[in-house]
Amino acid sequence: MEYRQLGETDLQLSAITFGAWAIGGWMWGGADRKEAVKAIQASYAAGVTSIDTAPAYGQGLSEEIVAEAIQGIPRDKVQLLTKFGLRWDVQEGEFFFKSKDNAGNDFDMYKLASKAGVIKECEDCLRRLKTDYIDLFQIHWADGTTPISETMEALALLQQQGKIRAAGVCNYSLAQMKEAAQTISLASDQVPYSMVLRDVEKELVPYMLEEKKSIIAYSPLQRGLLTGKIKPGYQFGEGDTREGNRFYTEESIVKVNTFLDTLKPLAASKQASLSQLVIRWTIEQRGITVALVGARNAEQAIQNAQAIDVKLSKEEIAFINQQIATLL
Repeated sequence: MEYRQLGETDLQLSAITFGAWAIGGWMWGGADRKEAVKAIQASYAAGVTSIDTAPAYGQGLSEEIVAEAIQGIPRDKVQLLTKFGLRWDVQEGEFFFKSKDNAGNDFDMYKLASKAGVIKECEDCLRRLKTDYIDLFQIHWADGTTPISETMEALALLQQQGKIRAAGVCNYSLAQMKEAAQTISLASDQVPYSMVLRDVEKELVPYMLEEKKSIIAYSPLQRGLLTGKIKPGYQFGEGDTREGNRFYTEESIVKVNTFLDTLKPLAASKQASLSQLVIRWTIEQRGITVALVGARNAEQAIQNAQAIDVKLSKEEIAFINQQIATLL
């Protein structure tokens, strides 16, 4: 495994980080807890020391599964990344969307990042994760009802108290990053980034490089689309929000699979899967520090971790980029 410095902090994250959204089941059509625990443990054994989770993933379930999976691992050998700012237990802040929990019960999701809310959520995360500090604490989505300065002041306080080692954000625009910088030195911004979604390269990447901050890329496999396993006519499970998303229309699936066919010979020459090739390409991109990759079982987790062994030359990366250009 390769380990990379998070911003200007003293945190070293595994370049391939375990993304724990799917194991929470929520919005993914459910998940098997025992298999999820095995996935995290297999991932760690393969060198993946960093795990990214959030309270929203299964309304606390993902964090609880992570805690179970890392029991027995020395705390300083694993980096726990979690989030705050999405609330299903209160109706405060900015309404986000309606959803259902894993039991099928309706709830409203709110974005709330008030100082009191951030502090409460930190305590809840610490309890669920069964730890006394969080390595990276990130706002999940910006809350339009709370000044960014108030949210950042809460993070600074938690950092002073030693409850979090580093402060980060998710889904922040360049303007929001600049505003936050007036209050605190953030370590990172976690944003969606993949071969088919490269918007952040325009403004955010240059800024983050200049300011020595990290980009954590989520959904590098575009939630399974870039694995080549989703074919036209694919049946999504109940509660799976990929169905209907613009990337999962029949037209998009056909187009992406045609593109992936052009990469198969290169993957084969590396004795790698398409997924492994895509993951390696992602962490080779300018400004990308780590890629979050989820797994529902141990086999998937090991395959993801082994993507680090794929080596790409500048010429091979240029070839891949040429193929992407025809897709976009």
